[in-house]
Amino acid sequence: MELSETNISSSELTDSALKKSEADVVLELELNSENNGFPTENSQNQIQKIAKALTSPTRRIILNLIRNSDDGMDVSNIASILKMTEANISAQIKNLQEAGLIYCNYCSGNHGVRKISKVKYEKVIINF
Repeated sequence: MELSETNISSSELTDSALKKSEADVVLELELNSENNGFPTENSQNQIQKIAKALTSPTRRIILNLIRNSDDGMDVSNIASILKMTEANISAQIKNLQEAGLIYCNYCSGNHGVRKISKVKYEKVIINF
């Protein structure tokens, strides 16, 4: 099966091009900037996405599971550990990915393509 035959979005394919070495990066965001003490729109949007992603206890657990794994984790493994459906875990992974906290690689599996999630940043710092 080729990736073009799946339901993988173009943003997911772009994220899969990230290298493992990029996971060691620190994301530092400024709540206030030199723009009259107001955050830039880009920074503000990113902070909002990250904060929303981290409000869910399930997403925080998933993020920690992924962070503590050496080679990343796929949806099936996470669902099995948390005793949740793969559909629910997939939705949570998508939210973490859209917030920019994780990235995904794709590889072949027993029943098609496996989506392996890995952390994108070792630390996220928001400066006030």
